[in-house]
Amino acid sequence: MRFHRYGLALGTALFATVPPAFADNYTLTLFHTNDLHGRTDQYPYLITTLNEAQERFGEGLLLDAGDIFTGTLYFTEFQGQDALEFMNLMGYDAFVPGNHEFDLGDPEQGHQALAAFFAGAEFPILGANLDFSAGPEFADMLGDSVSAEPQAGTLYDGMIVEHNGEPIGIFGLSTQDSETISSPGHVTISDYRQAAEAMVASFEEQGVNKIIALTHLGYDSDPSVGNDLLLAEHVEGIDIIIGGHSHTQVPPPRLLSESRAGEKLLSPTVIGQAGEYGQHLGVMQVTFDENGVVVDASGELLAADDREADADAAKRLESYTAEIETLRDTQVGAKVISTLPNPRHGRGDERSVRANETALGNLIADAQLHAAQQVAPDTVMAIQNSGGIREAIESGDVSVGDLIAVQPFGNRLTLLDVTGAELLETFEIALANAPGEDGGFLQVSAGVELIYDSGEPSGERVVSLSVAQEGAMQAIDPERTYIIATNNFTAAGGDGHTVLGAAYEDGRNTIVGNTDWEMLRDYMVERKEVFYQVEGRITDVAQEGVVPEDVAQEAS
Repeated sequence: MRFHRYGLALGTALFATVPPAFADNYTLTLFHTNDLHGRTDQYPYLITTLNEAQERFGEGLLLDAGDIFTGTLYFTEFQGQDALEFMNLMGYDAFVPGNHEFDLGDPEQGHQALAAFFAGAEFPILGANLDFSAGPEFADMLGDSVSAEPQAGTLYDGMIVEHNGEPIGIFGLSTQDSETISSPGHVTISDYRQAAEAMVASFEEQGVNKIIALTHLGYDSDPSVGNDLLLAEHVEGIDIIIGGHSHTQVPPPRLLSESRAGEKLLSPTVIGQAGEYGQHLGVMQVTFDENGVVVDASGELLAADDREADADAAKRLESYTAEIETLRDTQVGAKVISTLPNPRHGRGDERSVRANETALGNLIADAQLHAAQQVAPDTVMAIQNSGGIREAIESGDVSVGDLIAVQPFGNRLTLLDVTGAELLETFEIALANAPGEDGGFLQVSAGVELIYDSGEPSGERVVSLSVAQEGAMQAIDPERTYIIATNNFTAAGGDGHTVLGAAYEDGRNTIVGNTDWEMLRDYMVERKEVFYQVEGRITDVAQEGVVPEDVAQEAS
């Protein structure tokens, strides 16, 4: 599925010779996906779904809103090249990188896997607030800011395509969260609203009055870093937002015509997102009047799993699946006695890993401490960012696939020299959103006792932090220097851990090199039978009903 691109040089009046807008209304059809996260085995079903959708709705533009990378053994083994084959087969028209596209960023090597993904893409890559120019691996892929003749595998802020005789402007936006939850390195990310305003102005100057923002911001994600609802409210002139990042299902597409304050927007904006993991193909049909103003929108999410797999695509998948099944099914020689759950979002009685001590978090932290102490016996604790714990481990024999699913990022063990004061501040950062969920919430190794009060203001929540030393629990001394262990992502400041990042930049780090899931494997194999549970390493006095005396007196 390809559409003719205008072949005129930028800087001229691109559409001076284009006939006036149709007197009759014009309807644009879009198909969209987002957040597949390594679910390459979904593409055969998506292809069938897309074929059916094209027969039903007619030809349309096919867009992906990011996070192809990270999440399964497919990605661990093939680093996106498997997904790329199917994306090229489907004929995507544009792609915006998500935060997970930067997961494999290396301080020395840069983004080699991402550059290879871009190089093989048969579609343009859009990112108006992404600057790849400092990365030598992307040097041959940098295009103009806006292209009316976009080329495959080239990086643009935006592009202009023709669909059924109408010029359509499309630009990309990616979340600034990537700076803390991924490893963009020399790829810089600017303010999404400023970038969007510049793109709208550029398109309008070139006579384009139908504008699509392809975003990886999240539908209603953290307003401090931006989301699609805020984008629609604050940036005039965007007609359609196709989004990702929050894994939200938005059926039917939302037609936003008023701000949160109830004020009527000058021009409506349609927002769509298709959930996660390739489970749905989003379909959107947007009708414009003769002035390019949205007057109607409809659409739905088509369930890919309700369709038969495309035969040709299923055949292509076989070789990829055969390779990962061998790795996936390899038994490591350890057995889990009782399931180690990992609810990433707590519901009911579930303990979210991003807000509570969990049995699996304890196991992972202990595995890191064990590995660290082989190299540096004086290591006092290991900490694991909860955002890096992705799946549960079921009871029974454990395979390589089980472990990589839990820790799919391939992070390496890193030792840091930090003062007690820095360590206390680090836990204040980890607890800033408590009892709400946060990927920067830290799981801790055995011999650590953290007591905090989520009822206190952020920055004042740590009641006490103690570590086992010389046979007794000792409070962390702010003046003393300690060796701690974590993964290289957290050590470099990931998930908002700026204090650790400053120590890392100061040269107080040693990257040991052990890969996260391999440390977990080795630790479990030594024990052969693994039984872990929550044991009171982390306690929130506000949640446990233990109210400090001064707070109780105030309440009375």
